[in-house]
Amino acid sequence: MLESLEGSAGQQDPVPPAPPAESADLTAAHYTNPTRRIARRIVQSIFFRGLVNRTIRRTTVVDPAAYGVKGTCVVVANHSSHLDAPLVMSGVPRYISRDLATGVAADYFFTAWHKKFFTQLVFNAFPVDRRGEGANKGLSKKLLAAGVPLLIFPEGTRSKTGKMAPFRVGAASLALAVQVPVVPVALIGAHEAMPRGANWPRPGRPPVVVAVGAPLRARGNETARSFNERIEAAVRALYAANRHMIHD
Repeated sequence: MLESLEGSAGQQDPVPPAPPAESADLTAAHYTNPTRRIARRIVQSIFFRGLVNRTIRRTTVVDPAAYGVKGTCVVVANHSSHLDAPLVMSGVPRYISRDLATGVAADYFFTAWHKKFFTQLVFNAFPVDRRGEGANKGLSKKLLAAGVPLLIFPEGTRSKTGKMAPFRVGAASLALAVQVPVVPVALIGAHEAMPRGANWPRPGRPPVVVAVGAPLRARGNETARSFNERIEAAVRALYAANRHMIHD
């Protein structure tokens, strides 16, 4: 859904120059502000219910261990549809979704006021510099350290076929650096319901499953690469274990 604002963002190979430094003034307080939180909850309720609940048949499965997450975390999910961010944000436990911030491309979503306003209002979005440099470098770590949970799609872009791509190591590295758990989420049927290139879900309220798994923590001297492999394996296992539900 985030990419729908720019049409085909995932197809843009060249990364544009870094945006102006104006977004560098964002602080954790911006993402946990009580007034913004109330406004976001109202808008999400209207937006998500109108888009998600009325256009698809959603089933949510949550591992009991996910309710035991205390403090902040990194939520990771496979990415194949505009529906993904709304599905995750409305599917994870409320104490995670309340301030859950979604990483978006700074060079697109934070260069025009209307896109910045919309993504921040609905998705509590924070800017990510795709070159790994610029005014927003380090913001994700600051947010996690301040207790703001983050939503990251480790594949980096939406799948064209629905098939899961290898996970990039960024989310694992981030969780490892700040020592927070990772909550894996598998989205099943989202690609079939609203594939890449579509601007609205297919008719007939197609079935979609949101499977939230047990949180993962980095082990002892585990490397970011090894942790990333476990995270990806967990998402793939959730996907395989719940795939049958969209055919029942």
